[in-house]
Amino acid sequence: MVIIGFALALVVGLAMGLLGAGGSILTVPIFVYVLGLSAKESIAMGLAVVGATSVVGAVRHARAGHVNLRLAALFGPVAMAGAYLGARLSVFFSGAAQLALFGAVMLAAGIVMLRDSTPATGAASRHGPSAFLFIMVEGLAVGVLTGLVGVGGGFLIVPVFVLLRGLSMQQAVGTSLAVIALKSAAGFAGYLGQVEVLWGLMGVFTLIAIVGIWLGSHLVRFVSHEALKRAFAIFIFVMGAWMLFQNLGGFRVGS
Repeated sequence: MVIIGFALALVVGLAMGLLGAGGSILTVPIFVYVLGLSAKESIAMGLAVVGATSVVGAVRHARAGHVNLRLAALFGPVAMAGAYLGARLSVFFSGAAQLALFGAVMLAAGIVMLRDSTPATGAASRHGPSAFLFIMVEGLAVGVLTGLVGVGGGFLIVPVFVLLRGLSMQQAVGTSLAVIALKSAAGFAGYLGQVEVLWGLMGVFTLIAIVGIWLGSHLVRFVSHEALKRAFAIFIFVMGAWMLFQNLGGFRVGS
């Protein structure tokens, strides 16, 4: 099973490189159901994996001019604060509760991606105070979600960057990866001391995922983004429904 888990690490990187999202949505289930780790270990280690691979992807996109550094610097710190807060709040939730929430988030991500509602570049970009406030609120909310259940939130960040800031899809993906790297690091820091970290396993998984994101960042220009997004959306929708079904009965709040 370990070999299968490491093989799937390549898929995690490819998804992040091609879509700017989906890394944590794949990593946590792999850690739990393939590698047999606990929910809290999987969420914490998943944040480290996704954070490290996002750095590599963001650097590659930045070299191609696909990262809006000003927007990343604006959105990133707010999301980091939310991620650290979410990680600290996780002690009040059981592992089953976190996995149930994770499944619900996967369902939501699948629906958002299947709706095919990403606007054309700059079609409705807004730069006023209301747009700024919305971005800040979303940054905090997505950050808390990241820390609590381990999702990077790229499926929420990318459309907002396109709609409210007028970024191209490639710029939105690259900027999303930069933000995910920042808040994943903050979320992982919030879990240190709360869970056991298997540094060796996490390190190998991360290295393989980095190879995948390197390939994905290179291939993003040559694949149909919409077709890939729809296929991925169907997969995570089905996987999310299964995880929610498996863990909903154990949902409870407690220390």
